[in-house]
Amino acid sequence: MSTPFSFTKLIVHDLEGMSAYYQGAYGLKEFGRVQADIEGDAIDEIFLGVDGAHGPGSLTLLSYPERPAPTPGAIILGFVTEDLDALVAQVESAGGTLRDGIRESDAAPVRVAFTADPEGNLAENVQVTGAV
Repeated sequence: MSTPFSFTKLIVHDLEGMSAYYQGAYGLKEFGRVQADIEGDAIDEIFLGVDGAHGPGSLTLLSYPERPAPTPGAIILGFVTEDLDALVAQVESAGGTLRDGIRESDAAPVRVAFTADPEGNLAENVQVTGAV
């Protein structure tokens, strides 16, 4: 049986602020919320995606209201765009920061920019410039 990868959960501190960031920076849309628990710890979640459902490309933001803020850097999100310069401008407008500038890859026909969200979580933003 094959089980495809479906979504990513990013643990954040400021759930509402990070939801606004990912909607503004990447054009994701909220399609649901949940309050529940994981192993006895309360959680709040916001579901974001392009198609309005769980599946490839969806991002769940998860907050533990009774825990301290997580340390960023445990995960790098990946986004593919047709216009990297415009995406970086959108990320910065939404409160994110560009790290190391935009660069051409020596390994593949792509342009790459690493950005950080307001809590310091990294995203690798890629624009394909030729046949991969």
